[in-house]
Amino acid sequence: MRFLFILICLLFVTPNAFAMSADGCGAGSCADCHSITMEETEQLLGGMVDKINHVEFAEVPGMWVVEVEKGQQKLPVYIDFSKQYLFTGNVLRLNDKKNLTRQRSARMNKVDVSRIPLQDALLLGKPTAKTKVIVFTDPECPYCKKLHTELKEVVRRDPEIAFLIKLFPLKMHPNAYGTAKSIVCSKSMEFLEASFAGKPVPPASCDTPVVDQT
Repeated sequence: MRFLFILICLLFVTPNAFAMSADGCGAGSCADCHSITMEETEQLLGGMVDKINHVEFAEVPGMWVVEVEKGQQKLPVYIDFSKQYLFTGNVLRLNDKKNLTRQRSARMNKVDVSRIPLQDALLLGKPTAKTKVIVFTDPECPYCKKLHTELKEVVRRDPEIAFLIKLFPLKMHPNAYGTAKSIVCSKSMEFLEASFAGKPVPPASCDTPVVDQT
């Protein structure tokens, strides 16, 4: 009879006593039971990242998403509520197949184009083209050379597209820095294409800070 009595009592218990929210935190909010500070996040991640910019509850139940910087990359990582596990990589929401990590990463790495100085950029195409695309290139990069050829083909096919080319020498190419300064000083597309062709480029004729600023 004791078991029957317990069963009858359970039937009259308010449904809210067993209610679970969509985030898995019971009837209340996750913020009622779980919290993490920036200082605590920095301690947990230690020297694994260069900088922590922001932390908040993740779209995924039971986790925080932390926006971090590592090297020159900004990316989201995830810490679970136990504060014992770190998750990296893509998180996909199954009901709509949306990549939540990629979506947040794109937002974190969004560039304000209006802040990019273009006075030093080389113009490939017509100045009056309706669409202008900013391209960063290394004068000694073989992939940049291939891209440059393709950009010229795009301009040939569609005169309403033009490219604004800024010099961005990579450290792996030891002569690219001096060549980039020479191209910027002369503002010469001819020098850039000569470098892509493996031909010598004259030394820089000025002491411009533009390459370092880029």
